[in-house]
Amino acid sequence: MATNTVSRTLPRALKRARWTASTQQTRRVATAAAAVDYHDPAPAYIPPPPPPTNTPSRAETIRDAKPFSAFLTDTHARQHDYLRISLTEKCNLRCLYCMPEEGIALSPPITQLTTPEIIYISQLFVNQGVTKIRLTGGEPTVRKDILELMRRIGDLRSAGLKELALTTNGISLWRKLDSMVEAGLTGLNISLDTLDPFQFTLLTRRQGFDAVMKSINRVQEMNRAGANIKLKINCVMMRGLNSEQLLPFVEMTREQDIEVRFIEYMPFGGNKWSENKMLPYEEMLAMIKAIHPEFHRVPDRTKSETSKTWQVPGFVGRVGFITSMTEDFCGTCNRLRITSDGNLKVCLHGETEVSLRDLIRKDHGGEPMDDVAFDAIRQIELDRRKGMNGELSGGEEGWMSKERQLLEFIGAAVKRKKERHAGMGELENMRNRPMILIGG
Repeated sequence: MATNTVSRTLPRALKRARWTASTQQTRRVATAAAAVDYHDPAPAYIPPPPPPTNTPSRAETIRDAKPFSAFLTDTHARQHDYLRISLTEKCNLRCLYCMPEEGIALSPPITQLTTPEIIYISQLFVNQGVTKIRLTGGEPTVRKDILELMRRIGDLRSAGLKELALTTNGISLWRKLDSMVEAGLTGLNISLDTLDPFQFTLLTRRQGFDAVMKSINRVQEMNRAGANIKLKINCVMMRGLNSEQLLPFVEMTREQDIEVRFIEYMPFGGNKWSENKMLPYEEMLAMIKAIHPEFHRVPDRTKSETSKTWQVPGFVGRVGFITSMTEDFCGTCNRLRITSDGNLKVCLHGETEVSLRDLIRKDHGGEPMDDVAFDAIRQIELDRRKGMNGELSGGEEGWMSKERQLLEFIGAAVKRKKERHAGMGELENMRNRPMILIGG
């Protein structure tokens, strides 16, 4: 495995913010400053403001907290504050579990969400209480305007967004990583299913192992400088294909501050899933404990954690298991998904989807919306509120804003979310998109 880090200087905004491991607070100042103007030179370092003297107690915070959005709360009291948005159907790899062997026919460009549409949706969800947005694909880094899009979503921190994460195969990440951090990136999941370069080519049907390792090393280099990017390596375990990589990945956590997450192989359209190929959680545990008998579970960081986290005593990093097939975590699910063509999926393994794109474009002749089109619609709605068009003024009586329409539509879909997804025997027979068209 390649271990040499890439010698690249941090961008000016990071330098001037004087990132160090002991002054992680300055990162927030640097990224906020970078969001002011994306082209001018980075402003001089500004120290963080002193902590407020009248910080409310935890009891006061709970008492005064706003109620969570009813639109994003389902009938099982699950509050969905995590939104995953797929940016593209395109990918520069052809992973066995994600892409059908015959490939996919790309949708016409007109069906794909524009950047203003994605920003509009992101604002809508953040205003309703979403605190984390993860950008996925296909491969999100192949989208040409990925940096502009991330900067605009990063600006939603002032509206309540706390985390902006990215799931990527890492092929071209290292080229864009510095700019992404300036835009507000806080977390990275890098997909890597083997530490063997030759096997990588077999599993992905493409070259690129060295580029992925270059991206991983670059993230770690930036973290040593104080970037504080949450880094996870996602590995789909498949019996007979890469199961012998289980222990080498665990060994990777010995000295690296990294979390390797083993994902049970799941059925999606065209990936030729079979139960025999799936390496279940309990079997993976047994394989690791045979070498590391003191391998132990560590507490979950949040109640909605999808990964069961373990650690070898004395190792710096951690190991996670995503057990969608053998031990689902539906009871605490807080995730919603938007596909690249604008469909809302309330469950990864559900067949039902509803189109937000069609509703967004309804007043624009079904055509893609750009910033000018959104500004025009906002002005029309503002005029209606003021009664300038001879319609009712005040409140929403007699008309319904686009935001309200979307929220009602989203809320109805969320309310239809089932208590849990189908079991293993049923999932393989359900119709679902290929994984590349869902966003994962």
